[in-house]
Amino acid sequence: MSAAPVYVLGGHQTDFAQRWGSGSDGLFDVLSATVTGAVADADLPIGDIEVAHVGNLAGELFAGQAQLGGLVASIDPALATIPTSRHEAACASGSVAVLSAMADIEAGRYDVALVTGVEVMRTASSRDAAAYLGSAAWVGREATDATWPWPAMFSRIADAYADRYGLDHDHLTRIAEVNLTNAQHNPLAQTRDWTLDPSSFCLDDTLNPVVEGRLRKHDCGRITDGGATVVLASARYAAEHARRHGGNIADLAVIEGWGHRTAPMLLEDKLARSAEAEYVFPHMRLAIEEAYSRAGISGVDDLDAVETHDCFTITEYAALDHLGVTPPGKSGQAVEDGTIDADGRLPVNPSGGLIGLGHPVGATGVRMLHDAARQVTGQAGECQVEGARRVATLNIGGSFTTVVSLVVGRG
Repeated sequence: MSAAPVYVLGGHQTDFAQRWGSGSDGLFDVLSATVTGAVADADLPIGDIEVAHVGNLAGELFAGQAQLGGLVASIDPALATIPTSRHEAACASGSVAVLSAMADIEAGRYDVALVTGVEVMRTASSRDAAAYLGSAAWVGREATDATWPWPAMFSRIADAYADRYGLDHDHLTRIAEVNLTNAQHNPLAQTRDWTLDPSSFCLDDTLNPVVEGRLRKHDCGRITDGGATVVLASARYAAEHARRHGGNIADLAVIEGWGHRTAPMLLEDKLARSAEAEYVFPHMRLAIEEAYSRAGISGVDDLDAVETHDCFTITEYAALDHLGVTPPGKSGQAVEDGTIDADGRLPVNPSGGLIGLGHPVGATGVRMLHDAARQVTGQAGECQVEGARRVATLNIGGSFTTVVSLVVGRG
């Protein structure tokens, strides 16, 4: 673990099924709800927050609003003069904001940092939303002929797996089924009230139509509004905070390790660079190994659960072998043998993941950390993995361009 560990004092997630207002007011309302919720959950004076970091992809496009740090400073008079920063790394924006807050604490600049991620996306039409989200690819140079840019890009990743190792689409549909089933137990999940029909996961062009290439309706995540916030603290503040509340720092969640890597923007460049490599995305494997190493663990066998990116089913499929759950190209084994199930050897996305819980882009990395912290402190409710003591997150931006992994344990 780092010589300057970073603790998670509390957090909050909005209801991902909720639609928020359009424009800057909708964005501010989400921010205000999740920030005040996190401060209440952490049970500390809001004036103790010394710095704030915001994760957001497309406030300008979806809501016509930039300068989101100023919105945070507008939530409460106690936040009116704190330093703030906004971070953008496509779907990994929230995790990059977390890393920046961690760096502030590790450097000794501040003892308490607020990290919030937010996105309001459901006010745009499907076509407009697809175009806005497509800005996280290399605009004008890839997915130029696709109706739906990101399904097309991730279908190309499925092609790469199929070409190198073979790919059974039944494994992808099972991933969707597991995550949507898990989401039924999450009171904040966007799909919690859906009626799941096994026929919806078959290769039926009516019940589960093709979206782009290899990917069908239930292989794809949905447009989501929402926010997530965590309060991070230094060991000094966390110990004092625990004592004030009659607890012990050993009962708090702590970020034990992290990894962060960025690859060239174009998907085809990534695939070409890894053509002779063991893994399809070597930089992702490197980020995960760095997180394991910094946490002082040997690998995936030391984990009790994983919260991973599944904007599409192939994203989680790729995550499984890179996390070390299976050898490269053998992710389907972990799907077939039930490893990833809620009661499996290594439950994956007990929250429901992006497909089940929802994916407000800038909030996802923060939400993953919040859920990991809840798991290791036994506060995950119906989503709780029994006996969970260590959980990894894997957050991906773009076509696996930005990759961030965290290992979260109990202090």
